[in-house]
Amino acid sequence: MEVIIISGLSGAGKSRAGEFLEDAGFYTVDNMPAVLMPRFAELAMSGKNSRYERVALVSDIRGDHNFEPLFQAMAEMREMGCDCKLLFLEASTEAVIMRYKETRRMHPLSEPGESLESAIRREKQLLAPVRARADYILDSTTFNTTAKLRAALLEMFGGDTFSRAGLAVSVQSFGFKYGIALEGDWVMDVRFLPNPFYVPELRRKTGLDPEVQEFLQGCKETGVFLEKMRDMLAFLLPLYEEEGKTSLVIAMGCTGGQHRSVAMAHAVAQLVGELGYPVSEFHRDMTRERK
Repeated sequence: MEVIIISGLSGAGKSRAGEFLEDAGFYTVDNMPAVLMPRFAELAMSGKNSRYERVALVSDIRGDHNFEPLFQAMAEMREMGCDCKLLFLEASTEAVIMRYKETRRMHPLSEPGESLESAIRREKQLLAPVRARADYILDSTTFNTTAKLRAALLEMFGGDTFSRAGLAVSVQSFGFKYGIALEGDWVMDVRFLPNPFYVPELRRKTGLDPEVQEFLQGCKETGVFLEKMRDMLAFLLPLYEEEGKTSLVIAMGCTGGQHRSVAMAHAVAQLVGELGYPVSEFHRDMTRERK
């Protein structure tokens, strides 16, 4: 069982580090009391649930100012056979101050009348023993994007750790007459294509039926659109992944969400798959009663 304890300064990125590890397949628990960690590990190791083979536990100044229980818990877990490592995140005082100004949150050690700089200085002193015991120390001072933190964790823990955390794409179809797909990151309007609804023999079919797909593929606009979509996907998907995005929803809309949007969503999903990304399809309005 692999256990990573995430600790460090408030504002250095501990929560985001936990989120990235969770995306990578770790079971993540924020602010677990140190005395409970060995019991949690014992329960996780006693079962056969692969969900607990990799665990990330966030422990910091919010739990206790005495870190001896944390060190004892780590020693106990190592005796149990856990591969237990301590990751310590830090940043310069100036960087932490800027982040707190942006988020407008209170520092956990702030006291009435005390400056933020003073609270950060005290936290650094309290966490000095934790930093001294760390297996990994990560300075996030220059990380002006979350992608940089993710990349640093990738380098630190190896490519295999994050291989399952790549960008997953969902391609959806919908009908504008029933409302826009609110979860869409991209919303594409494909009502420029000829509408199979007005072809009597196609009206009762959907965009997943071969006859409708053949009708649309016979239009030159369809070929040009899909060619440009392929180019756009090949350009943008790696950039989204570089930025740390783990999910993307592409929504394709037509009037009723039964013909054009369905066929184009299906075709775009195939393009995404051909580019090597995990992809799913969902057709929101395809089965609505037709009038």
